[in-house]
Amino acid sequence: MLKCKHRNFVIVLLFFAFIYSILSLVNHYHFRTFALDLGAYTNALYDYMHFQFNDSRVFKPISENLLADHFDIYLILFAPFSLLFGTYTLLIIQILSILFGGWGIYKYFSDEEYKPSIAISALIWYFSFFGVFTALAFDYHSNVVAATIVPWFFYAIKKRKIGWSFMLMIFILISKENIPLWMAFICLGLVIEYWKDFKMRNRLLGFFLFSAFYFVLVTGFIMPAFANNNSYPHFHYSFLGTNSKEALVFLLSHPLESIQTLFVNHIGDPDADFIKLEFHIYLFISGFFLLFKKPQYILMLIPIFFQKMFHDKYIIWSTNGQYSIEFAVIMVIGIFMIINEIKSDKWRKVLLYSLVIANLGITFRVMDNPIVHLGRAQIRIYKADHYSRDFNVKVLHEQLNYIPENAVVSAQSPFLPHLALRDYIYQFPMIADAEYVIFSYEEDPYPLDKDAFKRKTEELLKAQVWSVQYEQGPIRILKRK
Repeated sequence: MLKCKHRNFVIVLLFFAFIYSILSLVNHYHFRTFALDLGAYTNALYDYMHFQFNDSRVFKPISENLLADHFDIYLILFAPFSLLFGTYTLLIIQILSILFGGWGIYKYFSDEEYKPSIAISALIWYFSFFGVFTALAFDYHSNVVAATIVPWFFYAIKKRKIGWSFMLMIFILISKENIPLWMAFICLGLVIEYWKDFKMRNRLLGFFLFSAFYFVLVTGFIMPAFANNNSYPHFHYSFLGTNSKEALVFLLSHPLESIQTLFVNHIGDPDADFIKLEFHIYLFISGFFLLFKKPQYILMLIPIFFQKMFHDKYIIWSTNGQYSIEFAVIMVIGIFMIINEIKSDKWRKVLLYSLVIANLGITFRVMDNPIVHLGRAQIRIYKADHYSRDFNVKVLHEQLNYIPENAVVSAQSPFLPHLALRDYIYQFPMIADAEYVIFSYEEDPYPLDKDAFKRKTEELLKAQVWSVQYEQGPIRILKRK
């Protein structure tokens, strides 16, 4: 028989496993996952399983190694699982990784130095954090998997298991090119945390230098070497300059302006007003204010704040997508460590339960009515429209299964992930040598606008080389004659 506290852990784990599954997997079944990023990454799984690099042709008209876009080694490691789970592979791995991260948090706070209620409360707080839900609602991203390994890194450091901590750090670093910079700041924060421990402090300084070196190596040399134009493609911070060097100079020479920009609409688009404010308020209510007692945990989040709030696209500033998951794993460690230090049982419990309830409330608010919403049906698992579409989903799946596995396909974004386990597939309107084209008049026309999408589809329907293979409401499957 499980001990009571461990039984509670299993119950919480299974409950959130169910919640995450009906969030993420139901979205995929109902065609609410997209070419970017799940479709492109699933296509990469196919290529890696066939011992070939991915050429980014899913979303780029000219072939380019996918590692030039994001230096993501996880996709190579996860490729064999596509034989078992098909197009659901990365979504299942993402869910399991979040649950695994929760186990790490529970282990961290299960030691005798922590009060009995801390571990399970921290677990529930982490699982219900808004950044976890928004990440699961929008496709798959390797930074989510990397973030969920961080609690285990903390645990290995606490237990002085240097070999394990180094291996965990390496696994975190290879996830995506921006993660090593975050990892460097995590190690720097831990240097402060373990300052009095001479050996651990020096080892963490070594980890910091290794992470920083890896970040410079990947973004400054390896990715540009894979790119067609020999440059890093994701520096979208025009406020700071045109590259990382200019950004560093600006941050050092304009510290007050840089700090101010973390909180204001620096791009001038009126649609972006109050987005940063909303995010900061939600973060504060969730318990961020406690970290001022241990500022080393705020230090660990500096690169995450910067990559969010300095970005040229205001959607990145918001509560949506995968851009907040890193806050969960750092905040949960710092917040509940601080709560455990409160000597009064009464006030400790009041703060503990208040934060868990406040965190749940913020998550429901983000799901229901944020300033920027990517799609309510994607995330509101408590509403009927999450489990339905305005077309027959089952029949469409059957029709897509009729398309031969070796056929070249051009598919609109929501349909592409379901067909991505093949050698050649393009995001509509790219057609090239496609033998099948799938699109819908009711879905987002991205990357076209509505008028251009209408013109393109009308051209296809009038062309003599295509025949309508399937038609259901606004959906068309065309086959090349």
